[in-house]
Amino acid sequence: MATSIAILGSSGYAGGELIRLVDGHPDLNVGYLGAFSTAGKTLGSVHPHLRDGHRILGANDPEVVPDVGLAFLALPHGASSVPAMALLDRGIPVVDLGSDFRLDTPQRYLNAYGDDHPYPDQLGHWVYGLPERHRSEISGTDRVASPGCYPTSTILPLAPLLAAGLVEPTRIIVDSMSGVSGAGRGVQAGLQFGAVDESAKAYKILEHRHQPEMERALDLESASPVELIFTPHLVPMQRGILTTIYAQTVTGTTLDDVVAALEHVYQDEPFVSLVAGSPETRWVTGSNRALISVNLDERTGTAVIICAIDNLVKGAAGQAVQAANLMLGLDETSGLPMEGWMP
Repeated sequence: MATSIAILGSSGYAGGELIRLVDGHPDLNVGYLGAFSTAGKTLGSVHPHLRDGHRILGANDPEVVPDVGLAFLALPHGASSVPAMALLDRGIPVVDLGSDFRLDTPQRYLNAYGDDHPYPDQLGHWVYGLPERHRSEISGTDRVASPGCYPTSTILPLAPLLAAGLVEPTRIIVDSMSGVSGAGRGVQAGLQFGAVDESAKAYKILEHRHQPEMERALDLESASPVELIFTPHLVPMQRGILTTIYAQTVTGTTLDDVVAALEHVYQDEPFVSLVAGSPETRWVTGSNRALISVNLDERTGTAVIICAIDNLVKGAAGQAVQAANLMLGLDETSGLPMEGWMP
């Protein structure tokens, strides 16, 4: 029998992707769809590309969620904490796609977001939902904080190299390019067609909130604290992230060492692959895959690592379903697309 699930925040881009994936999942079905401003409207009026558009969106209220087997929260930052705890109190496992529970200490949360966390005792008790690095913990928990899209494209390539002691944990440079869907569905002047077409720009320089998340997750992999500089860029495409990482290698490290470390970790991973050259975002559009390539500048001892993901799938909804599969004892790959949509 399929497990019934709830999705709060179903009117957003990540929420729509969750519905698409769950509707096609052999072992899950949608039991409740919650929304904020579109509550009371039909699914088809919000996501006309999805089937069964006659379904009515309810409220983002945990009290009206039926007794489902698991709940996804695809809510803005700061909106997940209260419904998450209410659902957990009812015995409903939660996968939070937001940032409310990704950090591990109240101080790190305060530094990143400028506010005290409403449930500080919960920080550090939610499993960080990157299955390739935390599979066993995800399988045994009822609460998962799903990683952000930029952190996913950064942690997957860097974690094995830090764990193997092949790159220095400091002075790491991370440059990422993202499609406009990464900013969500809200209307913003800077995301209108005329503002993004034929242009590219960096934003939130030295202040993006994903940087502390990256450092927290990578600290778990490194023998000493990780320090990196992260600069995101908005580029004129709908979806996709291409991240380029520059990391200083430890003296004596060769390209073969770097490649071998990544291959050792990811050779049996269904959603992570090493490729030659540079991966392209269109290769992963619509899929739950992450493609990684690596080069080594021997003159400066710098590893140049590139990762491509779909920000709405491996960077959001797909990764959340991957974690839910583990939490529910299902095949980890169930219901998740392995191929992209190119061209």
